[in-house]
Order: sequence, then structure tokens, then C-alpha cells
Amino acid sequence: MSAETNQRDMEQLYAQRLNRYLTAMRNEMPDRVPIRPLVAEATAVQAGYTCQQVAHDYDYALRAARQCAADFDWDAVVPNMVFVWTGMTQALGLKYYGIPGIDIPADIGFQYREPSEEQAFMKADEYDQLIDDPTGYLYNVWLPRVSTEIVGPGQPATYRSNLALVKGSMAMMQYFGALGQQTQMLREQSGTVSALAGIFKAPFDIIADKLRGYMGLVMDMHTQPDKVLAACEALIPHLTHVGLATADVHKQLPIGFWMHRGCVPFVNREQFHSHYWPTLKPIVEEFWAHGHQTLFYAEGNWNAHLETFTELPDRSIIYHVDQDDIFDVHRKLGHKFCLSGGIPNRLLSFGRPAEVRECVRRVIEGVAGDGGYILDAGAIMQNDTQVENLRAMTDAGREFGGYGSAPSDEPVAGAAPESPLPPGFGLADRPQPVPRPGLCVPWEDKVREFSELSGDVELSQRVWEQVEGLGHTFIWMCLLAF
Repeated sequence: MSAETNQRDMEQLYAQRLNRYLTAMRNEMPDRVPIRPLVAEATAVQAGYTCQQVAHDYDYALRAARQCAADFDWDAVVPNMVFVWTGMTQALGLKYYGIPGIDIPADIGFQYREPSEEQAFMKADEYDQLIDDPTGYLYNVWLPRVSTEIVGPGQPATYRSNLALVKGSMAMMQYFGALGQQTQMLREQSGTVSALAGIFKAPFDIIADKLRGYMGLVMDMHTQPDKVLAACEALIPHLTHVGLATADVHKQLPIGFWMHRGCVPFVNREQFHSHYWPTLKPIVEEFWAHGHQTLFYAEGNWNAHLETFTELPDRSIIYHVDQDDIFDVHRKLGHKFCLSGGIPNRLLSFGRPAEVRECVRRVIEGVAGDGGYILDAGAIMQNDTQVENLRAMTDAGREFGGYGSAPSDEPVAGAAPESPLPPGFGLADRPQPVPRPGLCVPWEDKVREFSELSGDVELSQRVWEQVEGLGHTFIWMCLLAF
């Protein structure tokens, strides 16, 4: 077979898989159930690498992801589900990571370290600073506090502080560039679709994860709930901007939304409805207004809130099932949204291949009969996942997941919202903050520094804002992704 023929066949395979994946996400019936495992350190086991290698050198992680995609012949994967490159986080001196081979044993995946309530990265009396200027707060207070290298305003500049900012920002651009290349290599080498694009977290989760910590947030919900709500509101436009700026320009792949601490029992039902949902729903609506679906990666058990999620428009989300009963989720959400997951991680780690096969059969027969299902484990698969069980899940998906139609490589229409949108949908009626999301120092402030402007002023403003946007991207990606 010539290289040209092989490339043509690979493009056809990619088109068929993209059709299959998009059709399922639109809650419709493709030729068969798509297989989209979110495999992290499990790729290291298959490829013969250690957790240290795939976390600390992204070349190993990308190689392992490509090898697994080809070996298992999956429809879609995340280009690097290990995702956090600890080489970059070490360059920035981020305190909240345990790095394999440095802070923890080399055969354990990287760990998030949550500080005690007393050492929280945001103090209880700093809500007003965050509310007034979220980006400024992140640069002036949060980043120096989470870094062993970077000093804050008013402190003497140091060589290592300056170096960390340069290294960290350039390393981030290098890494994201490699992820773009990885997406293309997956397409060309194995015909594999990238599973998602874009990143997002709920405002409430951000405060719990990276600012006040869980214990601090729980106390604040009793002592100053109004401040917590105002802070969540202040984060909305920035988190929306990052989600849309990193989303798939073709509006095919969903924006990844990692759901953490907004569910019962982390918070009670009243707090979910007073804080979590009202500051999450408008963002997801705004994504949908722009034609983007959101992958609700519901880590843990969100059964208490399934009815609430039905408030979202049909097809606007893909709901991923971790510890919920997937058959119950299908009864409550399957008429509106595509589902994914539902294969227990404990079974993939400690069960036998025959048990995995039987579980996949029951799940497919119980929830996938009318389409709208994507096969995956309940949670991200780490290095305790048994390779033979991963193979059994994949093979069973092919055995039981067919719908009887032939593969199609026809383009699938984008997930477009109904028009016109109802009043109050998304962020339409909300005031724009100053500076607006995507900028740190707005042009209106910068222009006061010039004695005179001439020529093409719009050109000067456009380039300033483009480059200025990189500063906004850097700090918000540190908060969201690293």
C-alpha cells in the first residue's frame, strides 16, 4: 500500500469516527457506540513508562497516548489525559503539586496538595479584592502565594522570580503547541479523534479547588455566603471567556467541564441551588448560545442534582456518569442528553475480563438502545487500571455496540441552539466587567501613556490587545488547568 493510499484510508477512518462521535453526542444513533476512554496514567502502563515519565516529560505522555490510541483502535481520546506537565509547574514553583520522583514515589501519579484552612491560598478577608479585579488578584496575591519562586508587589525583585515567570509562560506556550501537534498526529497516524477542546470549571469549584480550599469555603458559606456568591459572580465572565477562547473553532468537540465539589454531600442542597447552580447555568447556556456543547464530567455522585440539569437545553451537554447509577441517569436525562461512562473504575482495576465484558453488555443494552451513549469508564483511568480489562471493555464495546448500519464519513451538522434564545439566556443581560475578560491592562488605560497617536490607531489597539490577552490567558490557565 502506498503512503498516499494509506493517508487516504486514514482520513476516511478519521471521518467515520468523527461522524460516529458527533452523532452520539447529538443524542442520536450512529453506526455503533463510540469508544472514548479517558486514559491517563493507564497509557503509561500500556506503553511501558512510569508515572514519573508521563508526568514530568510530556513527550513520554504524548507518545503513550498515541500508542494506546493505535493499539486499542479507539474512536476518540484526549491528546494527553495526564495533562499536567509537572516540568512546567516546577518551573513556576507551584506548591500544590506532588511531583512523581521528587515529592512522591516515581510510580505514583502526580497529586494535588490542598493546604490547611490556615494556609489557604486566599484568605477569608480577601473576597473584596477578588471581586473588584479577579485577574489583578490572581497576579498580585494568588500567584506569589502558590509559588515558591515568584514574589509579590512591594517585595524586592529576584533573579529566580523573574526567571520563573519567563520559564513558566514560555513553557506553557511550548506545551500547548505540542498538544496541537498531538491532535494532528493522532489523526494522521491512527485516525483518532480528539475527544474535547477547551477547559472550564464552575466558579464555586474554583474557589474550593484553588483559592479558599474546601474547608475554607465550607466555613465561608456559614460566615459570609454573600461574599462567596459575589465572588462566584465576578468569576463568571472570565471563566466564560477562557472556555470560549479555548473551544473548538469548528464547534464540533465539547468543552471539558471537570465537576468537583458542588454536589451533595460536599455542600448541601440549599447551597447548591443558592451558589453553585445559579453561577454555573448561565455559563453553560452561553457556551450553547455560541454553538458549543459542554462535557459535564460529573466526578463522584451527582444524583441529587439530575433533575436540575434538565433545565438546560436539549443536547447542550454530554453527561458523564461516574458513581451515579447509569440506568437511573438514563431514565432521568437520556431523553435530553447524550451519556458517557458508567463502567466502574474499581471493576477495571480489580475485576476480571469476563466481569468487565458482562458489565459493558448490560450498560449498552440498558442505556444505548436508541443511541446517545459513549463507552468509557466512570472516571479517569490511572495506573491501577488492568490492561487486560481495558482490552475487555474495548472488545465488548465493539461486540455489543453495533446498531446495524454502515459507517458513514458524512459531515455531521453542528450543535446549534434554537433561535431566538429566551430572555435572560446565558450572559446576555449581565454587565461587562472592566477591564473586560481577555485583558489585564485595557487599551483605554494604556493610551493615556502616549503623548500622541498617529497613523492606524485601530492597528495599534488591536495588536496591544492581542498581546495583552496572552497575560490574561497565562494566569487563568494556571488557575484552571495547572
